[in-house]
Amino acid sequence: MTISSLLRIDRIACDGHGLCADLLPELITLDEWGYPVIPLSVVPHELERHARRAVAACPVLALRLDSTAHGVRRGG
Repeated sequence: MTISSLLRIDRIACDGHGLCADLLPELITLDEWGYPVIPLSVVPHELERHARRAVAACPVLALRLDSTAHGVRRGG
């Protein structure tokens, strides 16, 4: 079983400060209005610490990391 983190944006709460893209440019870009775009929401293990920092720094708490387990097969 593998645990991955998924980076999510609450688009209603987001005010487009852009701090997340400054802290995590490997995963987050900004659109033409300054709002974050995350084309790949699965956070690679080597970027997880940076993703947590970006989530913690969001001034309106619009970012979150969700953990998901995969690789487990049930049934037959």
